[in-house]
Order: sequence, then structure tokens, then C-alpha cells
Amino acid sequence: MKNKIAYTLLLLAFGWIFISATIDLDNLFNYANQSFPDYITKDNTDGNPIDDKTATLGRVLFYDKNLSSDATIACASCHFQARAFGDPNVLSSGVNGLTSRHSPRLVNPRFSREAHFFWDERAETLEDQTTMPIQDHIEMGYSGTNGDPSLDDLINHLEGIEYYSTLFEFAFGDTEITENRMQLALAQFIRSIQSFDSRFDEGLMQVNNTIEPFPNFTLQENRGKELFINSIGCVNCHIPPEFSITIHSLNNGVINVAGMPGEIDLTNTRPPSLRDLVNPDGSLNSPLMHNGSFTNLLDVVNHYNDIPNNPDNTNLDTRLLDKNGEPQQLNLTEEQKQDLIAFLGTLTGSDIYTNEKWSDPFNSDGSIKIIGGSLGISEESLKPFISISPNPVIHNATIETNLGDFKIMVYNSTGKLLFQKEANTQTTLDFSTIATGLYFVKITTENGLQITKRMVKK
Repeated sequence: MKNKIAYTLLLLAFGWIFISATIDLDNLFNYANQSFPDYITKDNTDGNPIDDKTATLGRVLFYDKNLSSDATIACASCHFQARAFGDPNVLSSGVNGLTSRHSPRLVNPRFSREAHFFWDERAETLEDQTTMPIQDHIEMGYSGTNGDPSLDDLINHLEGIEYYSTLFEFAFGDTEITENRMQLALAQFIRSIQSFDSRFDEGLMQVNNTIEPFPNFTLQENRGKELFINSIGCVNCHIPPEFSITIHSLNNGVINVAGMPGEIDLTNTRPPSLRDLVNPDGSLNSPLMHNGSFTNLLDVVNHYNDIPNNPDNTNLDTRLLDKNGEPQQLNLTEEQKQDLIAFLGTLTGSDIYTNEKWSDPFNSDGSIKIIGGSLGISEESLKPFISISPNPVIHNATIETNLGDFKIMVYNSTGKLLFQKEANTQTTLDFSTIATGLYFVKITTENGLQITKRMVKK
């Protein structure tokens, strides 16, 4: 009880800080160079490396209710920081009703073993996923169907909001707003959300491998770890240390549609990581499974202990079958079930719940304050005309300026010079043979003026 009260007070204290949050463009949070353990080797960044400026824009987009057609719903309306970016409700509220599936937690998406997103894996990448809820009639209402405004209408709306002119220029070098740029920024912010400060991580750093007993665990937690990792096959799907599921296209035996017991859905195959299933106070962060039908960890353990033999399920994962091809029966004792639950609780961190870098930057009235941005100010005071398009680029980018003769140098994100050329007024850069990612285009004039622009190669 004391832990729960202390945690609540901590959240309230941070809440007061967050209410008066300001985006300071001269003092950005560290999104790009966060530390994580050496034993974490998975990375599905996929050509969109995290940049502090772009992730800052992503943070604002993530929390901005202006991205919904009636200005009532943001991405964060379904993904609460205090719940490991999950939703405590079974189904989430959108502008036109309830979602058809439970909103999963967003924990360590950058390090997931499965690169696809949504329960049915319909989004090939996180970038693709980020604007799908915005363009959904139920969720955020910019579908362009059913009388909804379209994504182009949203972009026109955002172009009229002053802070987005500042933030898009800060992130991309000019004020143009496109769906692709929104996707890049949102994906960077979401990928920056990480949790590696759990008791599991603390214990793993003290031993040679996950099989050894962890010195910081209780006997019960170590017994649960031994069951999970060595005895009953949990690691066949949820592989430590990420505890994300391996790629597959089969379901886990939970096939009912939320709120519709007679309806089944065999396409739910992509669960989130098992990290941060519970809050630091021990309470469940959100209902579990795609339909939110499990309200405690014992429900989960009981399900995998005795997989339902449902003839309607023609898509059950083969790893949940015994040697006779029947749904598995683990025959766990009640003590073993509690051991597993105790172990799952060790996968919870603390930073993800309170770190300001992932918090709501808006005031309670929906206003936001943006200060700083000295680079943008100095460029504006010089008033050069520089246009680089398209940005992001796939093949060729055209640079137009009013600077006369100038030199162009292109660097990668580590500062390595890739190529340079002399130009006058207009020139074309060939990015077709360059890998996807973030690049810097440095323009130097004869009179010593130097301007650096960010380019994204898609």
C-alpha cells in the first residue's frame, strides 16, 4: 500500500511539472543517444535514425489533439505514459466510437523482434503505422470517407498552426508539412520510448547469462525465471532479453472479438513486449490480449497452461501444440503459476513512467510554448533563399539558392563527408545510390556564409 501511495504522489509531482512544460529548442532532450544495455542487439530503426530535433517534433505530434477531426483525440489519448503507453480501458475512445481492439503498450518498439505493427501486422513499418489511426474513421477521423475530412485537410489545418511552422523548419530545414515527415517524426519519438531499468536488467548485469540465478531476485522470482526460460517453453515465442515475440503469422488461442463473444478473429498475431506488463506499484498497466479479455496475469498463465481446444481456431500457433498436435497442457501447480507471475513483475522499469522527454508538452488548455531555436533565427536574419526538394528524397534532390557561387558538401549522420561539388544558383544532387537515413547538406558561399540543412533519404 505504501508503494502504491508513493508512486501516485510521484506521478502527481511530475504531473505538475508537465503542466507547465515548455519546448526549448536550444536545450533538447536526449532522444538520439540514449544508453541501453549491450545485450540488446535488435534494432528496427529501418533507415529513420532518431534525431533530437525530429523526435521533438514527434513528441508534439503524439500529444496534439489537433490531429483528430474534432480536436478531442491525440495518439496519447490511447497510449498513456503512466500506463507504459498503454490504455487502462478495454477499448479506446475515438472521435466516432470505440476501437475494435485493445490499444497495446508502446514499450521498446525500436528493439522489437517483429518489425510489423498492429495486432494483425497490417503495417509493414512503424512509419506506416503512425498515420493509420489518424486516417481511421473511428479513431481520429481524417479518413476522407463517411463525410470525414481527408489527410490533406489535416495538413492544411496544421499549416495554419504557428508552432508547426517553427517545428517542421527546425526538424527538416523548411516549413513544408507532409505525411511522410509526420511519419518520420512520430516514429522517431515512439522508437525513443525505452525501458531497460528493470530488476531483470539489474540482475542480468550481475551474471553471465539468463540461466543463472539472479542475486537480486527472490527465490520465487528465480523459480519463475527458471520456468519461463528453461522449463515450459515461454522463450520459444518471448525471447529474452527483449521479451518480444518472434515473427509468425499464427495466433495464441485468444480469438474472440472484444464485446462480441460470438465473433472470432484469427488474424491477431502480433503482441507487444512482455516488459512493463505491470506498473511499479504492481498493478496491471492495461487489460491484456487484443480484446482486453484478461484482467490479471493469472488469466494469462492459466490460458497458456491450458490452451483452449477450439475447433473454430484454424490458425493456432504450432508452438502451442503438444507432440500429438493437440493444444498444450502444461499442468502447472498453483505455486508455479505464482512463481511465473512474480518473475513477470521483474520486467518492469520506472523511467518510462515519469521521464519528461516522453511527457505531454501541452498545457491543460491545449496551448504550448516554444522558445529558442538560435540556428533558425540566425538563418532568418541572413535571409538567404535556399530550397531543397524533395525532402525526404528518393533519387535526386534539387537545390536552388540566391547565394551565387557556392560549394555543397554532404555528410552522413556520423559526420563523414560523402561527396562535394561546386554549384551556382541551382544544382541537382544524386542520392539514388546512398542508403536510407539522415544526412546533412552543408552550403558554403564565397563570402564565408555557411548553412547546414538536414536531408532525409527514404
